[in-house]
Amino acid sequence: MFSQKGNLKSHLLFHTGDKPFKCEICSKCFRHKNHLNQHNMLHPGDKQYKCDICDKMFSQKGNLKCHLLIHTGDKPFKCEICSKCFRQKNSLKLHMVIHTGEKQYKCDICEQMFSLKGNLKTHLKIHTGDKPFKCELCNKCFRDKYSLKLHIVIHNGDEQYKCDICEQMFTYKSHLKSHMVKHTGDKQYKCYICERMFTYNSHLKSHMLIHTGDKPFKCEICSKCFRQKSNLKVHMVIHTGDKQYKCDICEQMFSRKDNLKTHLTSHTGDKPFKCEICNTAFRHMDSFKSHTRIHT
Repeated sequence: MFSQKGNLKSHLLFHTGDKPFKCEICSKCFRHKNHLNQHNMLHPGDKQYKCDICDKMFSQKGNLKCHLLIHTGDKPFKCEICSKCFRQKNSLKLHMVIHTGEKQYKCDICEQMFSLKGNLKTHLKIHTGDKPFKCELCNKCFRDKYSLKLHIVIHNGDEQYKCDICEQMFTYKSHLKSHMVKHTGDKQYKCYICERMFTYNSHLKSHMLIHTGDKPFKCEICSKCFRQKSNLKVHMVIHTGDKQYKCDICEQMFSRKDNLKTHLTSHTGDKPFKCEICNTAFRHMDSFKSHTRIHT
């Protein structure tokens, strides 16, 4: 039921599919006049709101208001769990998924769940094969804009961000920031359930699966499920029998790199696992762990 005839009239458009308000520039149609008015601001020449600091123009006052926070440094939206602050409410909303672990977007093809609609959209391209982002230099195509952006670096070779500690160069500021954690040891990502701290957001996300019990990576052969894609990859060796790692000394083959590494100690004589109490050294971690029980 509707209190006003105009509201009923607008509602009926959902059923009929009519979009009577048409943009004269791009011919896109809308159900409501106010939606058309908002859309019209997107076209060049309709940017009436100017930033007094950098002269950038905006079509909507709200966009200018958000932009100004870049200059002022204000981050008014604070996460109540980890105290991280954000410039926009939407950014805080996206961030909260890290803590809640909520996954409400489902792929209708493989039933994999996603916490963000954008991630589902990107994932669907795996099934459709769509790669809409094309490199103008070599014609290579990519599923998402970010992958194309990373690829472009191959052509221009720009590395403008330098680590002041080890002098390693990086193309992106975000990569330098991630790298710096190796030197500082900072752990800024906190699990709100057990309060364990992590250096990287990706490590926290993997850790959260322990609490939620989610095992999103499924073996198509035996249906066993895993928390991480890397664990599934290791597991698949059982079915395929692939042995791609070769010992250069005795030519013995191994399915896993760490198994080859352990095997090499039999040739070198290295015993990297040393007991801090009695100084006995061992080739294998399992042997070392068994030994430590003697002292406990």
